[in-house]
Amino acid sequence: MKFNILALLIAAFCITSYVRAEETLRIVAIGDSLTAGYGLPTGEDFVTQLETALQADGYNVEIKNAGVSGDTTAGGLQRIDWAIGKGADFVILELGANDALRGIEPDETRRNLSQIIELIQQKDIPILLAGMRAPPNMGSEYANAFDQIFPDLASRYKTGYYPFFLEGVAADPALNQDDYIHPNAEGVKVIVGNMLPYVTEFIER
Repeated sequence: MKFNILALLIAAFCITSYVRAEETLRIVAIGDSLTAGYGLPTGEDFVTQLETALQADGYNVEIKNAGVSGDTTAGGLQRIDWAIGKGADFVILELGANDALRGIEPDETRRNLSQIIELIQQKDIPILLAGMRAPPNMGSEYANAFDQIFPDLASRYKTGYYPFFLEGVAADPALNQDDYIHPNAEGVKVIVGNMLPYVTEFIER
């Protein structure tokens, strides 16, 4: 009798796991032009390339592009409900680059990101936070204050964390468009390649 009960439990677990594997994982990428795909041909943006890479690795995922070019953390805060829409299994949050480019006070950026994270977590949606760094021309004092925002918030709110969204791409002319700010298609490919292990680990977790 005990054997039969155990067999039934194992079978039920296997069926449940199979059903979950068949369900589409819905990811929402909230960000600025780096997420939106500014200046890139159709299909070469970050969201599309990441979705393709995840699907190639066997993940049944669908990623919504909720990137808005020019958006600051203040703008992102105002549109959270719109961005998430019908909900998500988890959110990739990439905001802050435009705050640094505009010289917005790091304390304001920190407050906005904190509120964004809190609003998303209130919906019981896990977050993978993508870090950003201030450009060198902002000076070391500003850069130190700004750069520390992201690891601090990841630790405080226990989010997933990718340290620098533009890792391996920033300041490389071969991987950026003519403005030297936005990555070209090859640059996005590098970003996705660097970030993929963090995303897959987050999904598995």
